[in-house]
Amino acid sequence: MIFLTRRATFSASHYYWNPAWTEEKNSQVFGRCANRSGHGHNYTLEVTVAGEVDPVTGFVVDLKWLKSVIEREVLDAWDHRNLNLDVPEFAATELAAPIPTTENLAIAAWKRLEPAVKAAAGAQLSRVRIHETPEIFAEFRGEA
Repeated sequence: MIFLTRRATFSASHYYWNPAWTEEKNSQVFGRCANRSGHGHNYTLEVTVAGEVDPVTGFVVDLKWLKSVIEREVLDAWDHRNLNLDVPEFAATELAAPIPTTENLAIAAWKRLEPAVKAAAGAQLSRVRIHETPEIFAEFRGEA
């Protein structure tokens, strides 16, 4: 089995807020990230697929296809958006909506990408990694 990774970048803003908590508790836990005006990041998304190399093409998956899946499923929905306000899975109006942390972004990206990758013959989604900054990233490898 071989692992193939494609990178993409996007810019988005977010803030950390738990609607079940008071403003004081949110400020205490999340600090400046609880500012409801939000702040932005230039994120890097890494998507790794795994499979066998096709002996005819030499590919695990066609990289143009993988790029289009990443653009359609994640970048079109998240790039230049306020994650709390514009992205359904993080909608701040929902009490149960996850906070758009780097960890939750990695999980959400996986959920957006997995069906399309699964439909591709001979490939499986192996890893999604989101870099919030050069020093901070989260990685999701699917449910255990």
